[in-house]
Amino acid sequence: MKKMTDNSRRNALKMMGLGSAIGLLSGTDSVAKPLIQENGEAPAYAKGMAPIKIKSVRAIATAPQGHNLIVVKVETTEPGLYGLGCATFNQRAEVVVTAVDSYLNDFCAGRNVDDIEDIWQSAYVSSYWRNGPVLNNALSGLDQALWDIKGKRANMPVYQLLGGKVRFAIPTYTHAGGSSPEQLAENVQKFMDQDFKYLRIQSGYKTAKSGTPDFKAAGYGYPGDGYLNEQAYLNSIPKMFDVVRQRCGEEIELMHDLHERVQPMGAINMIKQLEPYRPFFIEDPFSPENMAWFKQLRQSTTVPIAMGELFNNQNEWKQPMVEGLFDYIRCHISQIGGITPAMKLARLGEWFNIKTAWHGPGDVSPVGHAANCHIDFAIWNFGIQEAVNFSDKVLEVFPGSPYVKNGYMYVNEVPGLGVDINEKEAAKYPLRKTSTWQVRREDGTIIRP
Repeated sequence: MKKMTDNSRRNALKMMGLGSAIGLLSGTDSVAKPLIQENGEAPAYAKGMAPIKIKSVRAIATAPQGHNLIVVKVETTEPGLYGLGCATFNQRAEVVVTAVDSYLNDFCAGRNVDDIEDIWQSAYVSSYWRNGPVLNNALSGLDQALWDIKGKRANMPVYQLLGGKVRFAIPTYTHAGGSSPEQLAENVQKFMDQDFKYLRIQSGYKTAKSGTPDFKAAGYGYPGDGYLNEQAYLNSIPKMFDVVRQRCGEEIELMHDLHERVQPMGAINMIKQLEPYRPFFIEDPFSPENMAWFKQLRQSTTVPIAMGELFNNQNEWKQPMVEGLFDYIRCHISQIGGITPAMKLARLGEWFNIKTAWHGPGDVSPVGHAANCHIDFAIWNFGIQEAVNFSDKVLEVFPGSPYVKNGYMYVNEVPGLGVDINEKEAAKYPLRKTSTWQVRREDGTIIRP
């Protein structure tokens, strides 16, 4: 037999490999064929879940702890199967109710509950003009409810559908306050004794010398308007950090929220002074209208920054991520449309080493807190989670709510998001009709958050 040359041997091996690949791709290989049982039918898992349709979408409004909470309930053609999602826009709750009941209900009726991405995309553009806190919160309630349903159908907690746990529980921070830095430090120590490792600190700040701001003395503005002495406030923050660090040590992680309420240059100068106290982050130093100042801030200090509480769309974080202007995604996930866009935002942040810090105050429903946590469990670039302790009234309305223990947040380990709603209890707490957010300077000028 003629001896095979190196080239011919190499060509023969290539053809063998190509032939195997063709067999796999063409479906002639058994690996590529669907498995068939002895009865001639495909196994149950190959058939997928039977299609279920959306029957109705409606908003449930309640205020058991004073905050206006909106939860969307999506009912299906499967008897007893429904999902819940948070659509809370505390300041304009009734408008969200109208958006859900009058528009999303008709839009969604008859759609397949499993088509979450398609429903989100089509609902997002269904009004042509899009974004904004009203429409996005309504969309969020729908989106979270559909994820809740999918988890129940799959008999899994939602975090399993998002990729599974990357941590055993969710590290959280809560809020410590005080009328003076000394009282604040005492309260910080109390939370440390409860095993909290992260705290947001706030302390009282001076107002006008007379105790009444000039605009109120002049009868200007409205009775509920707040007052901020900007310079006194800025001067108080480094002192606050100094007292807490001296009395409580270096182990506790501290953060502070500026609420976009001070002038950009004042914020930059103050944040630079905080470097010796090593803040975990400073939140929202500038409003969305003043984004250009983040570049100057980044060049001026190494203090970590969280930003985005007032953003309405995940795309608003994209360019600041590319430019490395911040460290933590401070996102109210119902404000951008729910779990579906929040997961995309978190994944994008991973590529830029930017972590999450979802918004989680008292004016987020327990359903919304659960949605935060299920995402937190499943993403690698989790940073920290804001958390609250729910009152007994809230827990009566929302059985299965997440809970905090030793500084960590846990979810109800059942299929879906884990939170239910007692509509009879919810009806006992009607919405508050007025909810404002107005703070003024000495002369009465509105401060824009």
